[in-house]
Amino acid sequence: MSSSGLCSPAARGGGTQSVEPAAGLVRLPAPRYDSQFSVEKALKTRQSVREYRDAPLTLAEVSQVLWAAQGFTRERKEPPSRWNPKYEWQGGLRTAPSAGALYPMEIYLLAGKVDGLPGGLYQYLPKQHALKKVTDADKRKELCQAALNQPQVEKAPAVIVMAAVYERTSYKYGERAERYVHMEAGSIAENIYLQATALGLGTVLIGAFSDPEVKKVLALPADEFPLAIMPLGQSPAPLEKK
Repeated sequence: MSSSGLCSPAARGGGTQSVEPAAGLVRLPAPRYDSQFSVEKALKTRQSVREYRDAPLTLAEVSQVLWAAQGFTRERKEPPSRWNPKYEWQGGLRTAPSAGALYPMEIYLLAGKVDGLPGGLYQYLPKQHALKKVTDADKRKELCQAALNQPQVEKAPAVIVMAAVYERTSYKYGERAERYVHMEAGSIAENIYLQATALGLGTVLIGAFSDPEVKKVLALPADEFPLAIMPLGQSPAPLEKK
């Protein structure tokens, strides 16, 4: 990281990475539901963390945070009323509330230093609790630049990006959909904050970025729009737990 606190220059050349998912999925460790770290303590100690230790995350930590963001909590075989038939119903309810149980959010993970996980961009699949690789390229530098040179985006060992598919919600709720989608994004962000806190990790919710540039860096589909970026890493010092 440069002393100026900006992103490192992005590498030039080398061609464009394929955005087709690699064969097979990365199965994540099963999430745990028996934490001794109370919700009250997580709420009391939660804070925005912009600096991280130079240490990798474990796959179990990543798994737990992704589950907290959008993991399945129970099955629901039939889709909710007025489900957009353009999209596949995943068959379950999730950790964050969603208007009409329509779940318009897609969660991506940019992995740089995660033990047991090759670097690259992955899409989280809640139904399988697995990661689908999108590209082998470590795009943290490019994402940092798209996020107005906020260095924590590049420095963090992993970065979570939320993207919204507004059509899933607008099919039922029309012009109210945008409000409902943004409410859901806030719920997901708080889930990530609280789970990270319980694990001794740090994160920060970032909304300052160039939408077109983030969409380009992640090669998002046409109907997905980036809403939030959350770097994730080990806190440089234990969070206050009084």
